[in-house]
This record gives sequence, structure tokens and C-alpha cells, in this order.
Amino acid sequence: MTKSYFRMPYGFGPFPGPRQIPSPGHRDPHNSPRRTVASIVFESEKDAIARLLPPGFKPAADACVVIEAQHLRNVDWLAGRGYSTLGVKFPAIYQGRSEVSEGDFLAVLWENLADPIISGREELGYAKLWCEIDETVKSDNSHLFTGSWFGRSFVELTLSGLIPSDEAAPARRPMLHYKYMPRTGYPGEADAAYAVATPAENPTLTVEERSVGSGEACFHRSTWEQLPTLFHIVNALADLPLGKVRNASVTISRGGKDLSDQRILDAE
Repeated sequence: MTKSYFRMPYGFGPFPGPRQIPSPGHRDPHNSPRRTVASIVFESEKDAIARLLPPGFKPAADACVVIEAQHLRNVDWLAGRGYSTLGVKFPAIYQGRSEVSEGDFLAVLWENLADPIISGREELGYAKLWCEIDETVKSDNSHLFTGSWFGRSFVELTLSGLIPSDEAAPARRPMLHYKYMPRTGYPGEADAAYAVATPAENPTLTVEERSVGSGEACFHRSTWEQLPTLFHIVNALADLPLGKVRNASVTISRGGKDLSDQRILDAE
């Protein structure tokens, strides 16, 4: 018997979401969502990355920073609506009690809709936050993504000179996370604090188009007055060295899994 997902407010029963779609809705993993992902990979420094990793993690040998913006459309669990995300990740290794896992550690993922933020934080352990995300596509097919909070722009991601590419996208890697939920009434203590992983396999995802070009990104240092709840994150990311661009691409795809294969690392 399949167990139900519950979230607050608890008294209303199982909570609809990505892994629990009520009738008459249904999952369409081969066609939903429609996804456009803009990605830039920068060379960086291991010591700078290490300062942003939680307990049990260390930088991988390949020191780089990946900044991605994506727009999702026709999302089945949102009854056809969509939303956007903007995330930062880097190759890392988790050394646990009983296993070693290597993949891309997702340091932060901003989204512009509360529903996937709440679901992803509570059910999966994704480090999700809210911000406004705007995309501008210019006549030369360059893309500008901007993340902002109440009008304060704190990151810009630009891809330009894009041309179609027949080269296959880089192989998918596991995504690593650190789930942390504070214990009510006990500052500094956690109800949950553990590493989790999103397996790389995504058999229902189909890449339809891919373009490559050049890219650049900039995080804008901010004060508490400008970003009361985000300034410490943005300033830490602004301190990350972003060196030579290794890869800049825009990928269009459809379908994908619902992340119900998310698992705790070193689970008892």
C-alpha cells in the first residue's frame, strides 16, 4: 500500500504536490514539464568552495561553480502552470559513516513560487528560497536572467553568442543536499540534519535542443537593509572566485521524474 505525503497544515489530510497528484490530474513524466535550462560553468578554487559546504562534505578535485537558471512550463502537478528557478552548485564528495557519494552539491536554489519551495524543502531537503526571477531574450538570442528580492537585484546571468550544438549534454550526476530543519524552542538544535541525494538517473527526460555560447554571471554584494534575509548568502556567493568559463549552454527538454527516488545518505 502506497503511503501518503503529509505537510502542514496537517489536519486537512494528504497534501497535493509533485509526488501526489489528486484525481482528475495525473503524472505525465514523458511530456511534463517543458524545461529550458541555462547553465554556465566557471573554474573556481577548492578552498573557497570548502567554506560553503556543510558537515561531511568536501570539494571534489574538479573545482568549479555551476550557476543555472531554468524555466518550467506545463507542470502537471500545478495543473499546467509553471515557475522559474536559479541555483548554484559545485562538485563535492560526501564522506559518511558507511558510504562515500560524489556529485554536485546544490548550495542554494531560488524559486519564484512558494508551492515548489515548500514541497522541495520539507519532503526532499532541497535548499530552496524565494526570489523574483526575470528572463530577457534579446534579438540576437542572448538571454539575461536576473534574480531580485523586492526590487533589489542580487544576481545576473547572461548567455550570448548561442549557436545550435549537436554535442551531447554532459552526463548527469547525482545531486547532493544537506537537509536541516531547526528544532522548535531550541536555538542551534535540529529536528533533522543529514545529507540526502538525488540519483542521476532520469529515464523519462528527453533533450530536444541544445545551444552553446559564452556566459557571464555576477552576484551583487548587498547590505542587510537591501536583502534582510538573503544578504549573507549573496555576499558569500559574491566572494566565490568565478574564473574562466568552461561551458555555457541553453538546453530545452521535456519530461522528467518526480524526485520520489530522493534518499537519505547513511540512512539507518
